[in-house]
Amino acid sequence: MKKRAGLFSAVLLGVAASVVVAAFASAGSAQNPQTSSATVPVDVDTASLRGPVQPIFYRHDVHVVDFEMDCRYCHFAAEVSANPGLPTMSTCMGCHLIAGAGNPEVEKLKTAVAERRPIEWVEVHQLGSFVRFPHHRHVNSDKGRFEGLDAAEKCMECHGPVDEMPQVYQFATLKMGWCLDCHIESEASRDCTVCHY
Repeated sequence: MKKRAGLFSAVLLGVAASVVVAAFASAGSAQNPQTSSATVPVDVDTASLRGPVQPIFYRHDVHVVDFEMDCRYCHFAAEVSANPGLPTMSTCMGCHLIAGAGNPEVEKLKTAVAERRPIEWVEVHQLGSFVRFPHHRHVNSDKGRFEGLDAAEKCMECHGPVDEMPQVYQFATLKMGWCLDCHIESEASRDCTVCHY
């Protein structure tokens, strides 16, 4: 019985992988490689780019533009939690089990998965330890600068044009004046305990 369940799981995983590959293949064939706004170079000197160097060079611009991935696919908790969350390695491997073979950055991911070692991402957006920024309150807001924006556009209000960033960097100052300007424009509370608790 256990062998049959294992075989069923393997077949199901194979079918799911085939669906993912087919989806990416059709998306890739629909695009003209000469006009794609983001390309995936195999070897890049990330030290010359803005933002902290990460253990794996993850191209937000490629994933957002070329593959049209929504921010919430990886940052799954942005609408329901104070912390937006990071994708699990199994989320990444859902595509990279097949896609990106030969890319050294994808190989780093595969090695980490094989060794059951977490990726130690470097924090990009620096807030003081005395400040709280609950993502869900901001992403779910429809006031002020967020009025009429979809979720991705709301993300870009604070995170900047991530779709144009090979390596993500802190776009906004995140200083108190910058935050207060938005709270005033959005008619949000300016009580100190809203952000400092």
